[in-house]
Amino acid sequence: MLEGSDDTEFVFKEMEENKICSDHSLLYELYAGLLEAKENWQQAQMIYQKGILRKAKPLERLKGAHALFLDRMSHRVNGCSLQKIDGDESIGLVKNRVHPWSGSTMEELLKKINPQIMRYDGYHQRNKAYSGKVDLSSLGNASRNKIVKIGGKEYQIKGCAGEGGFAKVFRASVNSNPDDIVALKIQKPAFPWEFYMYRQLDQRISTKQRSSFGVVHGMDVYSDYSILVCDYLCHGTLHDVINSYVIVGKSMEEVLCIYYTTEMLYMLETLHDVGIIHGDFKPDNLLVRYSRDDLSEDGFEDRTGSWGNQGLCLVDWGKGIDLHLFPDDIEFVGDCRTSGFRCIQMQENKPWRFQVDTYGLCAIVHLMLHNSYMEIEKKATSDGGYIYLPKKPFKRYWNVDLWRELFSQLLNNSPHNDKKLLQNLRERFQDYFCSNRQMFKKLKDLLAKQRLSMCSS
Repeated sequence: MLEGSDDTEFVFKEMEENKICSDHSLLYELYAGLLEAKENWQQAQMIYQKGILRKAKPLERLKGAHALFLDRMSHRVNGCSLQKIDGDESIGLVKNRVHPWSGSTMEELLKKINPQIMRYDGYHQRNKAYSGKVDLSSLGNASRNKIVKIGGKEYQIKGCAGEGGFAKVFRASVNSNPDDIVALKIQKPAFPWEFYMYRQLDQRISTKQRSSFGVVHGMDVYSDYSILVCDYLCHGTLHDVINSYVIVGKSMEEVLCIYYTTEMLYMLETLHDVGIIHGDFKPDNLLVRYSRDDLSEDGFEDRTGSWGNQGLCLVDWGKGIDLHLFPDDIEFVGDCRTSGFRCIQMQENKPWRFQVDTYGLCAIVHLMLHNSYMEIEKKATSDGGYIYLPKKPFKRYWNVDLWRELFSQLLNNSPHNDKKLLQNLRERFQDYFCSNRQMFKKLKDLLAKQRLSMCSS
C-alpha cells in the first residue's frame, strides 16, 4: 500500500470513524498530514480539532503539530492576505485567516513595512553587529553603572527593570544626567516591529490620549540586537499593585477595581477604534501613573486636568497587531501561549480578533477582585444556548450587576469591531462611579495611600 494513495486515506478514515486508536495522537497527526499533502486543508484542520477535543495522548504533541500546521497555512496564504488581494481561488478553511505572530507572518509584515519604518523619526538601521565595549549579552541585575553607547549618546545602566524570553529592559541615565532617565529594551535577535507599532500609535492616537500607551524616543537596529529607547515610569505595574494586596492577605477595594476597569475599557475602546490590537494585555504590561497635581472631581469623566496624567500606561507592543495591514475580514488563529490570558477562542482552537485583548481585560479584573487567575465555565441559557462566565462567584456586597454585565458581555462578544460595546461598558462604570461622591473621596484616599506604599517598597 503506497503512502498517500486512496487506500491509505480509506484506512485512516475507517480507523477514525470506528475509533480505532482514537486516543492516540499519532492517528490524527498522520491522517491530517496525508490530507494536507493532498491539499485538503479544511479536512486536515477538522481532524486536528477532533483529536484535540478527544484529548488524544500525548495531547501536547498533537497541539504542537496543529500549531505548526496553522503556521504553514498562514505562510501559504500570507501572499494574498497581507497584500489585500481579492480572488476567487478557494483555499478552504484558511482563507483570510493568519497566525499574526508566526515567523512567516512577521517576516512578510517586516518586508512590507520596511520602506515606511526607515523614514520614521528615531529609527536607525546600523547594518552591522553591535560593537560597543559592553557585551550586551552580559547585562543583568548586577550591571549597574555600565555604559552602553548608542548613536553618540551614553546610557549608564541603573538597574534591570524587567526580563522576557528575548529581551531585557534596563533603567538608564542619559549622558550622566541623573534627571534624564529612560528605559532601554535590548532584544536579540533584532525586532523592529515594536518600534513600528509605537509610531502607529503616534499617528493614530490623539495627543490627549497618547500618554496612556507608552512613548518611544528611538530604536537602533543592529544585525544582532535592537535597542529601543522609551520613557521610564518609576511607579511599577498594575501587577505590583495587585501583589501588594496579596502579600497582606487582602483583595483590592472595589472602588479601585472599578477605577482601573474603567481605565482599561477606555484604553481598548481607543485602540480598537483605530485598528490596533495589543495582543498581550496583562497586568505586567500596564504601568501605573500618578498625577503630579492634587486630584479633584473636575476632569474625572473626560480625563482632563490632573486626571490626564493619572491612571495606567500600556507598554510592550511586541505582539501588537496593525489591522490596517490585513483585509477587512481577516480573522486570526494561533495561541499567545500566556498562561491565564489565552482567550476562549484560543482555548477552543477557533479564530479570534479583538477577544485576545478583551479576555485579557477580564482576566485582570478577576485578579483584582479575587486575587486569583480566572477560570471559566460554559453555562446553559434559557433559550437552549450557552454563555461563558467565570467559575468563581461574585461577593454579595459588590455591585454584582455591574461585574456580571462586564464578564458576560466581554467573554461572549463577537470577533468584529467592539468599540460600541466597550464604550457602553465604560460609560456604565463611569456613571455608577460618578453617582456617588463618597466613592470619589475614597478613590482619592486609596490612590494616595497606594502611591506612598508602592514608592516606599
